[in-house]
Amino acid sequence: MIRFTDVTKTYPNGTQAINGLTLTAPTGRITVLVGPSGCGKTTSLRMINRMIEPSTGMVQIDGRDVAELGAAQLRRGIGYVIQSGGLFPHRTVADNIATVPRLLGWSRQQIASRTAELMERVGLDHHLARRYPNQLSGGQQQRVGVARALAADPPVMLMDEPFSAVDPIVREQLQDEFLRLQSELGKTIVFVTHDIDEAIKLADQVAVMRVGGTVAQFDTPAGLLRHPADAFVADFVGRDRGFRALGFDSGITIRTTPEPSIEVGASLEQARAVAGSAAWLLVVDSDQRPLGWLEMAERSGVVQDQDLRLGGTLAVQGGSLRAALDAALSAPSKRGVVVDADGHLVGTVSAQQVLAEAERLPR
Repeated sequence: MIRFTDVTKTYPNGTQAINGLTLTAPTGRITVLVGPSGCGKTTSLRMINRMIEPSTGMVQIDGRDVAELGAAQLRRGIGYVIQSGGLFPHRTVADNIATVPRLLGWSRQQIASRTAELMERVGLDHHLARRYPNQLSGGQQQRVGVARALAADPPVMLMDEPFSAVDPIVREQLQDEFLRLQSELGKTIVFVTHDIDEAIKLADQVAVMRVGGTVAQFDTPAGLLRHPADAFVADFVGRDRGFRALGFDSGITIRTTPEPSIEVGASLEQARAVAGSAAWLLVVDSDQRPLGWLEMAERSGVVQDQDLRLGGTLAVQGGSLRAALDAALSAPSKRGVVVDADGHLVGTVSAQQVLAEAERLPR
């Protein structure tokens, strides 16, 4: 557990970066600090590993005041990941990952075993071990940074905008990988970002900070979206917070409509017979897994993969209302395809059905 108790930070020029910060980051959970530039989120993070010392107040890890611990000893027990990885450019991937274990006096065999294990865990091919950071993509560098932070199996990890320097697709992949790792490892994580969408996706709890280093709201992602504390939080979270809040309404079984379908390879005559007057027909494989939508225009021959419109995401039965609504809105037929946990077709839902279900939920 990491606890800030009435922490302030005032610089010699009079600038107050943090003002009376009090919050607790629970053991084994992800706490995200989010806010505009200059709100003190990175300053707060760096107080945990004593890269910045507070002016007043106390920062504790598991009940121990970090000011009473030697800085070097403290940092070796905390994983630290920053933007662009912060890798040593003159060291190979393997040597970067081995940094803290070497400082702790691990044997060469232990280091080699741990390095190989972590490269596999974060999704890095073993052949990259002897490469240097400038020979890696941005996403690969970030994975090395995470592996290095995990090398000595620290109970605490600090992450300062670790995914902000990569493109949106890689960023989403890294976020998903990070959540997978956390589900396996259960670290106590404090994560800094300026991106509210990233905060909502990753956090167990979110601290929205104002310029001047005060907390405007400290809440769960769902609580933040549904009940912003004031106009500043509501504006920072964004006007589409109602739609994003549907992502937390999961485990709900929406009543689906049976959807006529044909298997790929069927004739267009068969397709027309099944579709009737409908403009779109769902095509599935032999295991009843949806492949795409067929537009019922004048054609000849058989239904092939290249005839299908792949637009439209799939919603999993019992998943979130947001996923179901997105499936309905993105499908060319405007009917969201719902599948079971194994990907087999269950039926379809309209946006109106999803919204009606959302209206019945308590707020």
